[in-house]
Amino acid sequence: MEPTTAEENIAAWGRMLTRPLVLVTLISAFGSSVQYGYNAFVIFYPAKYIQNFYNETYRFRNVISIDHSLLKFQWGLTVAFFPFGGFCGTLLAGPLVDSIGRKATLLVNNLLAIIAAALVIATKPRHAHELLICSRFFVGVCAGIAFSVVPLYLAEIAPQNLRGALCTVADLSITFGSLLAEVIGFCEVLGTEEGWPVLLSLTGIPALLQLLFLPFFPESPRFLLIQKKEEEEARQALKTLRCSDDVEEEMEQLQQEELADRKEKDMDVMKILYYPGLRWHVVSIAVLMAGQQLSGINAAHYYAKRIYLSSGVSDTIVWYISMLLSLFLMVITTLVICIIENSGRRILLISGFGICIIAGLFLSMSLQLQKNIPAMAYLSVSFHTIFLIGQTTGPNPVPSVLVAEYFLQTCRSTAFVVAGSIHWICKFLIIVTYLHMEIELEAYSFLFFWPFNIATILYIAKMIPETKGRSFLEIRSVLSRHLARGS
Repeated sequence: MEPTTAEENIAAWGRMLTRPLVLVTLISAFGSSVQYGYNAFVIFYPAKYIQNFYNETYRFRNVISIDHSLLKFQWGLTVAFFPFGGFCGTLLAGPLVDSIGRKATLLVNNLLAIIAAALVIATKPRHAHELLICSRFFVGVCAGIAFSVVPLYLAEIAPQNLRGALCTVADLSITFGSLLAEVIGFCEVLGTEEGWPVLLSLTGIPALLQLLFLPFFPESPRFLLIQKKEEEEARQALKTLRCSDDVEEEMEQLQQEELADRKEKDMDVMKILYYPGLRWHVVSIAVLMAGQQLSGINAAHYYAKRIYLSSGVSDTIVWYISMLLSLFLMVITTLVICIIENSGRRILLISGFGICIIAGLFLSMSLQLQKNIPAMAYLSVSFHTIFLIGQTTGPNPVPSVLVAEYFLQTCRSTAFVVAGSIHWICKFLIIVTYLHMEIELEAYSFLFFWPFNIATILYIAKMIPETKGRSFLEIRSVLSRHLARGS
């Protein structure tokens, strides 16, 4: 039963948040999801040195310097291969988790990060920029698998009163990865002519740590019981995670879920898209994932340095400000982890997108006005920070939680394939189109994302019910009634 007071909720957390559960959450999230945050941003800090290396490689092979258009094309490939790899990783995640298991997929995924690190190390000695581009693809595949599998695994090992909190740890580790990239990617640390190969190869370290420690923890009990039919192994996994021998009540819930899940077995992507009973479930996760990327978050990251420089600070100060902002966003994500089981998912989504709508509008206005009124630059910095707070409150962490909760066991992995594909396709399209759009629209480019935020928040208000504190079967029942009424 859902706790009715804050004291009861804290007591429930204390009973269910066992040491094995905490450790496996941290090892799986910070060993895998950190790859996304780190590699999405780390490539930009030594960008000029990498482009110099491309020029030197071309001159080494052809005697003459590289043409500017060819250099731009090669750099574009280096950046774009990460989201492209992420999309490919998402497509691989579904079949892998259903064939070898959730934990085993995370372990195999680490090999991709190690291969990517090895390719980066070999890039300079071999005078082969192609190895660096390939490494970006491999690390993108690694990030794509982690983006889908980590919240899937955490949702399945968590007790229902901690499911949202533990899934959100994956988003916290993504933010930590971006902070780590900022800290060691600065030009005075490893973002240098000599240091950038080391900077890009550090992605192998969390992979090695996870390979060392994750094997000591159990597989998802739901996967073992419902998909592998290994009842005793599932019981032992629950006992390990709960630090208790009294797990029969939870085992009974898993068996009931297995009975309800039989109608939706062997759901591939095409079947789940056309299955009438899941049509609005798929539409809902598509709206949430597209809304997450089309909220303007990529534009906010692109504009960040320019906004800070316009306030009159130096490059070094901008680096400190950016690092402190990432640290602050980690604090916000931690607060979301603490309140998501009390406040619920729906209010976090509505408030987060609402903040993005208001802050994005005022940010566009202040960026335009500061051309004539320099003091408006300080307001631009403020609205930019508020926009990132809104994104961190709901649009970033909550959609993956709802993808895990909206679907039963055997089609949950396929749902993550659909959701992850939309996430990476939107990210890729924004990366390749935003620079051209920003040249034409300038400060008004933030208004381009405004209608998407409006549409997403309206859909959430009408079609997304609250799921906190409910079992997967209860969520399915509530969601089906709510979506049928809303549609």
